[in-house]
Amino acid sequence: MRKLKILVAEDESLIRLGLKSMLTTLGHEVLLAVDGHEALNQFHARSPDLAILDIRMPFTDGLAAAKAMYRHRPIPILILTAFGEQDLIEKAAALPVQGYLIKPVDERDLAAAIEVAVARFEESQATARESAELRDDLETRKVVDRAKGKLMQQGKTEEEAYRAIQEFARSRRVTMRAAAEDVLRKPPA
Repeated sequence: MRKLKILVAEDESLIRLGLKSMLTTLGHEVLLAVDGHEALNQFHARSPDLAILDIRMPFTDGLAAAKAMYRHRPIPILILTAFGEQDLIEKAAALPVQGYLIKPVDERDLAAAIEVAVARFEESQATARESAELRDDLETRKVVDRAKGKLMQQGKTEEEAYRAIQEFARSRRVTMRAAAEDVLRKPPA
């Protein structure tokens, strides 16, 4: 497992220091926070790779902190709690978190949870990027098809229209989408 900078937000000092000890033993750098507000400050100032957030903390609870962190800069997040209450589990499951740990946590379980959280997070980020690329490709195809249609109404064949957009893109050193959008903006010839 690679070395991570891990933010631990836990209001109980014994648990916070125990987690720090385990994480340090596992080779990670540890940032500590005593409440959700401090966790958010550390998150913005120190850019951790992963966060472990107690679900119930003063000022800002772990669920609210997780939501704020993910909106600002997505990272893998583990929720830590002494409570196995179903409503808290459901609230955590509705958030973009990668795991739910129930105290007390031992070093082996913590290491496994971190490894799984990082892997699942990286998979979800790759899927999100791929999905965004596919949406962009589809939108580009739609714009190019509309531009081809406009050129075809002016007497070009489909192949000639496509080549005209390609040549325009090459000569202006722009993408096919930008070239097609420019064709659509111009009044008919």
